[in-house]
Amino acid sequence: MIRYTLRCDKDHSFESWFPSAEGFERLRAEGRLVCAVCGSARVEKSLMAPSVQMARPAPDVAPEGPLGAPASEVEAAIAALRQHIETNSDYVGLNFAAEARAMHEGNLPERAIHGEARFDDARALLEDGVPVAPLPFLPRRKVN
Repeated sequence: MIRYTLRCDKDHSFESWFPSAEGFERLRAEGRLVCAVCGSARVEKSLMAPSVQMARPAPDVAPEGPLGAPASEVEAAIAALRQHIETNSDYVGLNFAAEARAMHEGNLPERAIHGEARFDDARALLEDGVPVAPLPFLPRRKVN
C-alpha cells in the first residue's frame, strides 16, 4: 500500500491510500479518482514530505487530530458523518457484501447497514445494481 497526498484543480488537498503507483494511475485514468472535498475528477499527486513522528504535546496542551478536536471543517464533517452512520445503522463487519446482496434480493428485510467489503466484492455489488457507497473513514476496531 502507498499513501499519496493529492490535490484537485480547485486546490483542495487530501490524502488517500492505493495498492500501488499503478493502481493510482489506473483509477485516475478511468476517472474513478475524485476530490474528497468537492468531487472534482481532475486530481493529481502533490508533493509529499516523509512521515515524521512529532513529539508529544505537554500535558496541559489540548491534542489535535484524531485523538482531539477536528483540525479542519472537513474533519469535523467526517466526524459528524461517522457519528450519524454509527447511530443510525447496524455494523455488520465483514458480512457487509452478503447482507447487502441478501437485502437487495429480498431475502432479508431492508435496514441501514455499514461494514467492510473486499474491493472485488464491492465492485460486484455495484455491477449488480446494489446501491452501496464507500465511507470516508475506517471502521472502529473493537478490542477486548
